[in-house]
Amino acid sequence: MPNSSTAAEDLLKLDNQVCFALVTAARNVVSIYRPILEPLGLTHPQYLVMLALWEAAPRSVRDLADELALESATLSPLLKRLEAQGLVTRRRRPDDERALDVGLTDAGRRLRDEALEVPARVMAAVGADADALVALRDALAPWAGHRAGNDA
Repeated sequence: MPNSSTAAEDLLKLDNQVCFALVTAARNVVSIYRPILEPLGLTHPQYLVMLALWEAAPRSVRDLADELALESATLSPLLKRLEAQGLVTRRRRPDDERALDVGLTDAGRRLRDEALEVPARVMAAVGADADALVALRDALAPWAGHRAGNDA
């Protein structure tokens, strides 16, 4: 029978930590995306913003922040850079000056066509098919506090 003290101590080993595995995996996934997104002129966080806007635009900054699980203070600089790149617009609502809507420019909409290759390139880079990535995403969804969908 294993010593309970040893078993408890094993729980504190770095390699046994779910948080460490998730953080390491997240960092590695972002590094896979970096060379794929570079020709599009996007960082991984900017890509996530564009994905949300390609689904529905215009959207309020608050809606985007909620969808992406980001603080407004983190999202605002991303939006400013995307606006400087000519991909999005930021406009105050005429009926509520406090609300800021983010929309796509023509260039932002066109970039979606180029981004269509990103999922296939990611799958090739990780050596997994869409079904495997969907299963992984769905398994992580409860941890992420986010909805699971049908796309990789």
